[in-house]
Amino acid sequence: MTRPAYQETGMKVKKGEVPVTPYTERVIRIIKSIPEGSVMTYGQIAAAAGSPRGARQVVRILHAMSRTHQLPWHRVVNASGEIALRDEESREKQILYLAGEGVEAGADGRIDLERYRHDPGEFFL
Repeated sequence: MTRPAYQETGMKVKKGEVPVTPYTERVIRIIKSIPEGSVMTYGQIAAAAGSPRGARQVVRILHAMSRTHQLPWHRVVNASGEIALRDEESREKQILYLAGEGVEAGADGRIDLERYRHDPGEFFL
């Protein structure tokens, strides 16, 4: 099994923390670039940051760094357009924030990705 790149450089990271690697910095920039009234998926962000299979890492970055970096966490949804938060209060907050920006969830709670998905292009690679 290979070691993560940050370990190869000797970085020390506490349990539960996300190391600030070039990939992490790209993810943060991409999330910050999502305009009001638009959403991106975890996988879409991962791919735009250079790691198409890194959706779970995007989840960790959002969880660990949203407050510190003032990330618009509410503009990130899963691949089906669903709000992935399980906590009812957080889920309702995300729906409310998105509605305030003009993003409507359907009766099934899904966001229409055809309508609201943001495409950052290849700017971030």
